[in-house]
Amino acid sequence: MNKSKARGFSSMMEWNQVNWRKLEKRVFKLQTRIHRAEQRGEYKAVRRLQKTLMKSWSARMLAVRRVTQDNKGKKTAGVDGIKMLTPSQRFSLVEQLKVYRQAKPTRRVWIDKPGKAEKRPLGIPTMYDRALQGLAKSALEPEWEARFEPNSYGFRPGVRFVG
Repeated sequence: MNKSKARGFSSMMEWNQVNWRKLEKRVFKLQTRIHRAEQRGEYKAVRRLQKTLMKSWSARMLAVRRVTQDNKGKKTAGVDGIKMLTPSQRFSLVEQLKVYRQAKPTRRVWIDKPGKAEKRPLGIPTMYDRALQGLAKSALEPEWEARFEPNSYGFRPGVRFVG
């Protein structure tokens, strides 16, 4: 049996058998801890928990899943030309996901402005960079959610963190 280094999961059949609900609960618990530490003003604890979340296997799995399966632009290729990933490639992307690498250049596409003849540029990052952005978002969102005005609802995520 072809074993992956990612917690003993094998490639193709195992990706579909991952307990995503359990991973979401783990990540949500860490995000809740970040949110509470920010509310208490424990900034060292916030940074430590964010680093823990960024290194978390569960958070990396969810970030890769969002980019490769759940996202509307999942079949859009970046500069690297990768449009779709097989389950084994998803596992290898989870293993490779590290914060300390520099981002690759984005693919520049010109799209029409609505109702006008003009065009505007759109940068499309690689799958790796998109997954890394999703991972960073999951670590930063709870911190900033705690800092926002409680009655401000514009551009806020749908999930409310327990405080």
